Amino acid sequence: MRGTIVALGGGGFSMSDDGSSAIDDHIVELTGKAQPKVCFVPTASGDADGYAARFEEAFSGRARTSVLSLFCHEPWGYTDPNMLLDQDVVYVGGGSTANLLAVWRLHGLPDLLRQAAGNGTVLAGISAGMNCWFEGSSTDSFGPLSPLPDGLGFIPGSACPHYLGEPDRREKYQRWVATGALGDGYAVDEYAAIVWRDGALAEAVAEQSGRPVFRVERTGDDAVEHEVDVRTLVR
Repeated sequence: MRGTIVALGGGGFSMSDDGSSAIDDHIVELTGKAQPKVCFVPTASGDADGYAARFEEAFSGRARTSVLSLFCHEPWGYTDPNMLLDQDVVYVGGGSTANLLAVWRLHGLPDLLRQAAGNGTVLAGISAGMNCWFEGSSTDSFGPLSPLPDGLGFIPGSACPHYLGEPDRREKYQRWVATGALGDGYAVDEYAAIVWRDGALAEAVAEQSGRPVFRVERTGDDAVEHEVDVRTLVR
């Protein structure tokens, strides 16, 4: 597909003590605008009020912020999702990947997001907000970590966020790729992200040194990691 997607395995404002983030800075820079319109979509967290407020605080002064609440939470209420077509960045929060996908489909977001990306909107997201763009992913939406082969497919293959940061992520993701439960894909550590542009991997970036990104592929009955070059961002 046409467009730019920044998929964070972890990091960003939601994992920063003070809301600062070199990856978030990079997302803003990708728009090429001094005061871009940035919309936060916290569907995966059930539109957690504190999460949205933290986003607004983190992006205050460098972006014109908005929140798309599909659960009609105040003070945002319900806004027509077509507003996504007028954004420079759509930033998707973490939480339940399965719930996010179900709610988005009911409200028609997949088609709107594909159209927005084609028109130049940068799509970004962390954790569930990473998973959603792929064909499949590793998720704890059902309690224990499980494979979910039901993503939007904007990026081919599968995704695994928090790759080295959470117990069992690495082992289970490799097992699912090895057995074919998930397709070949990308495993991204905390504080790292991949930038996908016009149907291909453009680069991998990190806001801390030593945060790896892997391409994980099925080879026979095994899964093999291929480390991707990562550029460390400087604030």
